[in-house]
Amino acid sequence: MKANLAWDDFRLVKAIADHAGLTGASQALGVNHSTVFRRLGQIEEQLGLPLFERRKTGYVATVAGEEMTALAARMDEDVTAFDRRLAGRDVAPSGELRVTTTDTLYLNMLLPIFAAFRQAHPAIRLDVAIGNQTLNLSKRDADVAIRASDSPGETLVGRRLATLTWAIYARKDEGLTPAEAADPAALLERNWVTLGDQLGYVKAARYVRDRVPPERIALKSSAVLGLTEAVEQGLGIGPLPCFIADQRPCLVRLTPPNPDFSTGLWILTHPDIRHAPRVRAFMDFCGHELAKKRGLLEGAG
Repeated sequence: MKANLAWDDFRLVKAIADHAGLTGASQALGVNHSTVFRRLGQIEEQLGLPLFERRKTGYVATVAGEEMTALAARMDEDVTAFDRRLAGRDVAPSGELRVTTTDTLYLNMLLPIFAAFRQAHPAIRLDVAIGNQTLNLSKRDADVAIRASDSPGETLVGRRLATLTWAIYARKDEGLTPAEAADPAALLERNWVTLGDQLGYVKAARYVRDRVPPERIALKSSAVLGLTEAVEQGLGIGPLPCFIADQRPCLVRLTPPNPDFSTGLWILTHPDIRHAPRVRAFMDFCGHELAKKRGLLEGAG
């Protein structure tokens, strides 16, 4: 190989292969489409051979392109592993800490804990990534994850803090009728709200999908917070996390917490940075504070 290729060249080729085209690659790299097109042409000219076949369905890597993409993936893993090891050698609890969690946990449980943590450790700056998708801690997408899961990942370390419970709730003025108290199956005759298809994997969403007639589902929401608001507005009854609904005076439980809905609440990090002072300080502090909230998280009040 006569060309002197830089790490950014490998990253660019890998991005094109991963996204099967220039548009996705440009978005992933944070550069414009024309820059990716021009730089790919320069790399192929340097190498003296094509890296991709241009097809109607997108860019398909040639043999050379596949080899370069595979090498880029290995280089990326090595750079990320080196970065993790350096992060684990911090000598003081300071610097930026990236935390990933869900909007539900963030707004209803974690934000006051984060505020208290900042008072205790003002030299640590928090960068919170909120979303239901699982970020990759091995690639340093985040340093610490606080997530609800039954399978938190074998490559991560941390601890289970509590069991998140759910129950069926209604607006307080729409509590159980005598017939429903005698036979909870009568609740299926009411209007319901539930999570949308994006969160169809959630146990409580599967329960509604399997049991409630479609014509009885008044509303689907892509967010648990939206579901809570819908129940408050009287659109229907529905399953909600106890730690949210029990803090809403206008809501009432129609059923006890259903163990089939529950999931574990975990705080997790990568083994390479578990002893970094900022990571250890955060995990110890949040773990201690969330332990105080265990009764609320587990539906005991």
